[in-house]
Amino acid sequence: MERKWWTLLAVCVATFMLLLDITVVNVALPDIQSSLGASLSSLQWVVDAYSLTLAAFLLTAGSLADRMGRRRVFTFGFLIFTAASFLCGISPNATLLNLARGLQGVGGAAMFATSLALIAQEFQGRERGTAIGAWGATIGGAVAVGPLIGGAITQGIGWEWVFFVNVPIGIAAVAVSLMPRRSTGRGWSPSRWGSSGSSSVSSAATRRGGRVRRSSARSSRRASFWWPSSASSFAGATRCSICPCSESRRSRACR
Repeated sequence: MERKWWTLLAVCVATFMLLLDITVVNVALPDIQSSLGASLSSLQWVVDAYSLTLAAFLLTAGSLADRMGRRRVFTFGFLIFTAASFLCGISPNATLLNLARGLQGVGGAAMFATSLALIAQEFQGRERGTAIGAWGATIGGAVAVGPLIGGAITQGIGWEWVFFVNVPIGIAAVAVSLMPRRSTGRGWSPSRWGSSGSSSVSSAATRRGGRVRRSSARSSRRASFWWPSSASSFAGATRCSICPCSESRRSRACR
């Protein structure tokens, strides 16, 4: 299988896992309460700590991806998410569980901010549409089957495995994302770890603001040359319109 399809697989798995952890925990909350003796406010933070950090660090992760490289940020985020999932599973009390859930949200933000950018750099033309469609279907599937998977795992082997199941999957996905890459030869090489540019949708507004400022600076530098260039252009156009015959004879003589 080509390298780009492995990238799509890793991105879809990451997206499935990080969105699954938003809904799958809701089913396990009664078991978590009885096992850890958590209060109602602590149970609320089991859900909110992950969701808030995921949303809060999304723009930061996109900006870091522009500077450090998409694949590097994606891999670091996956490692953080996997380690935090293990910490969630071994947490002896609700406080440590909530802290681990917050760390899990930081890793999820890094994965989610770079997922679509990785697909865009790997695929071109119709294949890009196919890949984005598969990624979108993964998002819908994760939201739909999350409560079902959470209920099956909680009832079957315990609430801890709601988090432990992320560990082997995360290790395998990180190994796939670290596979060596070949240059595509499309003018710029996406295989470079430090490639920057329009990589993440979350930082597009910042980049556009920088482009506007640079464009304004170039326009101001060119303002002093506007009058001579405009005058010479106007003079040349006037000369051609007044003396078309002489210009035509001159061009025939040069031939």
